[in-house]
Amino acid sequence: MLITGAVLETSGAPAPYRSSRPLTVCQVHLDAPGPHEVMIRIEAAGICHSDLSVVNGDRPRPLPMLLGHEAAGVVEEVGEGVTDLRPGDAVVASFLPRCGECAECRTDGRVPCSRGSASNAAGELLGGGRRLRREQAEIAHHLGVSGFATHAVLHRSSLVPVGDGVPHDVAALMGCAVLTGGGAVVNAARPKAGSRLVVVGLGGVGMAALLVALAHDDVEVIGVDANPAKLRIAADLGAHAVHTPDDASAAGITGDAVVEAAGSARAFETAVALTGPGGTTVTVGLPRADARASIAPLDLVAGARSIVGSYLGSAVPARDIPRFVEMWRVGRLPVERLISGRVPLSRVNEGMDDLTAGTALRQIITPHT
Repeated sequence: MLITGAVLETSGAPAPYRSSRPLTVCQVHLDAPGPHEVMIRIEAAGICHSDLSVVNGDRPRPLPMLLGHEAAGVVEEVGEGVTDLRPGDAVVASFLPRCGECAECRTDGRVPCSRGSASNAAGELLGGGRRLRREQAEIAHHLGVSGFATHAVLHRSSLVPVGDGVPHDVAALMGCAVLTGGGAVVNAARPKAGSRLVVVGLGGVGMAALLVALAHDDVEVIGVDANPAKLRIAADLGAHAVHTPDDASAAGITGDAVVEAAGSARAFETAVALTGPGGTTVTVGLPRADARASIAPLDLVAGARSIVGSYLGSAVPARDIPRFVEMWRVGRLPVERLISGRVPLSRVNEGMDDLTAGTALRQIITPHT
């Protein structure tokens, strides 16, 4: 069938993207779902820094690629072998499919699936190959989702049902921002009663980590960011204190656990420096592959500090997304407060500009408006 999607033609185009227009909104052909695949009508897709990092060239991917990895929608058609989803079911996409068979899948979310990682790197679905074409030329899938479109075909393992009553924009954020940031809190940081948790980098993922940490009534939560506007938002969300990195260092602020969600070497260095003796630094940000940080190994040894990498929040999507959805249902996780605006698919390049400028947390693309 013919669908409309935002195809990234080139990486590294100069900003502003509203002028260089690296993303082309056009019609492409989408194949019907194959075995163990599902076609969904996309109702909401979040613009995430991981999308921007492909646009600006920080994360090289095969091109052309239909971008977007944080999405939610409704099942329209299922392929052979899919027996637990039916048309009309509300689902959220997860950008790391899990085969459930490799050694990495047996680490309870700590290590990404090797097959899923390989298919993502190749711009393919977990079952192999691509389902998108334009004038007979294949178009790569973005992290098994390609959510900046009216419809998508995904492997069944890339989808989690969310049940009735969850707005699609809220559901979309569950698949990346909440799963990554919140997962880093509950699966890697694991704050104890009476402890202090610091979040460094208050973008969409960092704010989601903040919200999930605040759902722990007995944990002190501190937000750190260089952007005063984001500090104000964190304070409005309920952070017990907010600081710029320099102010936090000058005040001697430390955390029992520190979650770094900015994706830069400097933020990582800040997070390590703010980690108290016996504490843990959890890093979820994705910097450039050639980024390097400087830390003092003696501080790790003498202070018994730990550093933990957490991809996708060390999460198992089928386990953790329902957990976060239930927290939202009972009013413990106000995810909708992370939504800073809605963008029609036709203005996706402008949305990338707003993200680059730091003026948006999560913009939601509405592909059918």
